[in-house]
Formats: sequence, C-alpha cells, structure tokens
Amino acid sequence: MTIFDFPELREVDGKLDDRRKQLADIFAEAQPGGEGTIDLTRVKCIDGTSAEKAAQIKTLNDEMSDLGLQRDNLNAVQGASKAVEDHRSMNVESGAGDAPASRKSFGEALAASSAVSTKGSKASLDFTLKTLMQTSAGWAPESTRSGLVVLDAQRPIQVTDLLPSVPTSQAAYKYMEETTFTNNAAERAEGAAYAEASLKLTERTAIIESIGVFLPVTDEQLEDEEGAAAYVNQRLPFMVRQRMDGQIVVGDGSTPNIFGVNNVSGIQTQAKGADPVPDAVYKGMTKVKVAGRAMPNAAIFHPTDWQGVRLLRTTDGVYIWGSPSEAVPARIWGLAVAESDAQTENTAVVGDFANFSLLVERRGMEVKISDSHDDYFVKGKQAIRAGVRVATVWTRPAAFCTVTGI
Repeated sequence: MTIFDFPELREVDGKLDDRRKQLADIFAEAQPGGEGTIDLTRVKCIDGTSAEKAAQIKTLNDEMSDLGLQRDNLNAVQGASKAVEDHRSMNVESGAGDAPASRKSFGEALAASSAVSTKGSKASLDFTLKTLMQTSAGWAPESTRSGLVVLDAQRPIQVTDLLPSVPTSQAAYKYMEETTFTNNAAERAEGAAYAEASLKLTERTAIIESIGVFLPVTDEQLEDEEGAAAYVNQRLPFMVRQRMDGQIVVGDGSTPNIFGVNNVSGIQTQAKGADPVPDAVYKGMTKVKVAGRAMPNAAIFHPTDWQGVRLLRTTDGVYIWGSPSEAVPARIWGLAVAESDAQTENTAVVGDFANFSLLVERRGMEVKISDSHDDYFVKGKQAIRAGVRVATVWTRPAAFCTVTGI
C-alpha cells in the first residue's frame, strides 16, 4: 500500500494548529474562571485596547476559516490520488517479494478468473448475468411539460374589420333610407313655375342579435392550472368572433341570424360568363360605381377562388399577379382582397364597405363566469360564457355586387 506524503497539507495543518493555539491562549486569559464572561482587559498575550484585541481575534478566526477551506481542498486532492492508486492496484498483480507489479491484459485476467473453467482441453465461461440498470428497471428520466399550447387550425377573422363599427344603446338600430328621389330640376323662363321634386324617406330597422358560447370548467382545472383561465378567455371570444365573421358574409338575416352581404336584398350581381375572372370583377365594380353611386374599396374571395386569380399566366408562362418569389399583396384592380372560406365558393363580392356598411354593437365582447347554472354549484363546476350583441346594416345594397361563376 502506498503511503502518501503531502507537504502542502502538512503545512496547512501546522498553520491551522498554530492559529488554534493562539486563540485558545487568548480565551484562556479572557475567561480565567471559565464562567462564560469574556474580559479582554485580562489578555496579556496580545497587545492593544479591547477593541484592537477583538480585531485581532477576528483576524485569527478569518485565517482559520481560510486555512480550513484550503485543508478541505487538499484533502479532496489526496483522496482522489488515493482512489487512483487503489484503482491501479486492482489491475496490477504483485510480484514475489518487493518485485514491481506487472500489468495483465484483459485476456490474461480472464484466463486466471474463476469464471473460466477448464475441463480436458476445452475452456468454458461461467458468467452469471446480473440485472442491468436501465430506464425500464432503474431511474426513469423526469420530463417537464413545456408551456407550449398548439391551437387547432381554424378559419381566421378576415372580414369583420371591413365594416366600420358604431355603438348603440338600443335593442334595434333604426335609420332612415331615402326611397324616393325625383329630381325635376330644370331651366325655367322668367315668371314660369318651378318644376316639382319628390322625396320620400322610409324607416329601416336592424334587430340587434346575440352571438355567444359557453364552456363548462371544473373548479380544480381553474385552480390547479395557471394557464387554463387565460386559455379559455382567449379561445371563447375567438369562437364568437369567428362565428360573427362568417355571419357578416353569409348570414341569412332571419332572427337570430344577422344579415350577410351575400344575402342583402337589392344587392347587384355580375355573372362571369366567358370573361376572365379579373374582367368579371371589374364589371361588378362598374355596376357598383354606376348603379350604386359608390366607390368599391374591397373584395371578398374564397381562398380557392383567389388561388385561380393569383396563378393566372400569360401564354408564355409569365405570372400576371407577380413572380412566385414575390410576396404580392392580395389586391385586384386596386381593391384589398379578404380571403375567407366562409364566402361561398365560385362567388366573390365587391363593394363599398367603408361607406355603406356598419357593424352596430349593442354590447361588445363580454366574458362572464358563474356556478349558478344547473347543478354546477354542488358539483364544483363553472360556466364560462362569451358573447356579443350586434347587427349588420347595409345602408345602400346597390353599393355591393356579387360576381358569380368564377
């Protein structure tokens, strides 16, 4: 067995013993009776006032702390050295007397092992396989769930922002529409009668409808998972807005549905026929300008219909709406295009949404929670509800035109 001589460790031990002795001598003089009272004026082994002696005691104590740390580190080094030596001795066979040990190869060690038995001229192995520590029979790794929530793919909100929004405090939105406009203005001779005009206004009413949804959630889910409330508060309003976005396009106006632009009475229509889609859209825009006396500002396409427009090419293969390498804005004849799969396929809508449509809000998005529904109180459940009350108003139907057969 190797005896380690570690001069650095012996030196640190000597210094540590010296500081301990100094401190012991000081306390021996400061506590002659050993009753626990320290009187530094009695100490003669160090000089100075009581404050200076206290400072020297602190210095000694700090030095012992540093030396103790050094000693711990050196002990660790000595322990590592011993472990290396012990490991070496396990792989070295000692010679006779004091002869140096010789290292055996793995084959030689195996041949000398009791695991090998020789009978006759043959050798055989006799290993007993122990249980292998592995994931299935050992320590299973811990996996912490991330905060990522992958949301289901849903139709985004595409059309709602085309309509200007106005508030109301009533259950219905009433407005006056000019239904008769007879302009008989004409030149007249002096003394002749003025031509008589005719005007008539008709009251129109848009009923405020309610769109909403609710979700039952247990108390434990809301209490134990911090993200549950935020997740629900985000998804339920989205459900309401998504439904409203679709109703703005195709709602039939029969209570409790709101009116969608495709179903507005008096809206114009333009058939594609043999025209290319851009030509048919432009003809629809012209109808909006002439008959509707409006300036179209947007068009609504189903994504598959807009795909046909985006991929239009010349006879020599040049993409009309721009190279595939370019992020071309979705526009046609200068109009912003809203792609919505709520729009009926093969039909587009062009119109002056900015001036002749309104989204009237009686109540904006509201989220409420209650345990008073059914037997939710006794079962520890909550009903979380989201909803809006709105109406759509198309103040000039002729300012809109569907383009069919695209």
